[in-house]
Amino acid sequence: MSLSVILLTVLGAVAAGFTSGLSGFAFGLVGLSIWAWVLDPHLLAPIVVAGSLVSQLVSFIGLRQKIDWPRAVPFMIGGVIGVPFGVLALAYIDLHWFRGVTGAVMIVYCAGMLMMTNLPPITHGGRVADGVIGMIGGIMGGLAGMTGPVPTLWCSLRRWDKQTQRVVFQTYNFLMQSMTLASYAVSGGLTPAFGQLFVYIVPAVLISTWFGTKLYSGLSDVAFRRVILVLLLISGCVLVAGSV
Repeated sequence: MSLSVILLTVLGAVAAGFTSGLSGFAFGLVGLSIWAWVLDPHLLAPIVVAGSLVSQLVSFIGLRQKIDWPRAVPFMIGGVIGVPFGVLALAYIDLHWFRGVTGAVMIVYCAGMLMMTNLPPITHGGRVADGVIGMIGGIMGGLAGMTGPVPTLWCSLRRWDKQTQRVVFQTYNFLMQSMTLASYAVSGGLTPAFGQLFVYIVPAVLISTWFGTKLYSGLSDVAFRRVILVLLLISGCVLVAGSV
């Protein structure tokens, strides 16, 4: 592996870790924007999931005693139910169209939410609605590796405070990613090449995530919500661009 590939891989880990530490998600979005140009496609998914798990663990150090299990569990149950359905749907759905349509919806919705700041929070549906949203995220994860966008947007629409939002969607994403990494391990996807890259990115992810969490602590609830919407908007643009 050349020095330039190693340096770019570490650079992607730094950028992704910092963004994840700041927002609680989007590790894959940022990491892939760099890694897709230099890494073997077969390494991308495992390294994104493993790096994201490391980043989530760093964030959990400060959040572990604040987990709101009554709010998080419905998302988690729904996600576990949804993943197998997403995997089954792979044989029937064109992923390029799926990503393109999903990205377009995210662009329109998040742009509108950024412009309309006085909309009331969504309060109806309770835990049943949260579970359905978790299931949708699980289906999207099994289908296209996108567990995070829908639950993250839903938490923002609920207008929970930033700590509640972050704890809920980070707990959910951690479970989904753990399931995914376990499936890679069982299927033989964690190769020696993956192990070599993982050793390089771990220190970069640990340090950059720590800095991101420090910046997160200074954000107000409103600023945090805008960060989430902007990152989801960028995610939508990436999905549309990748589907063209």
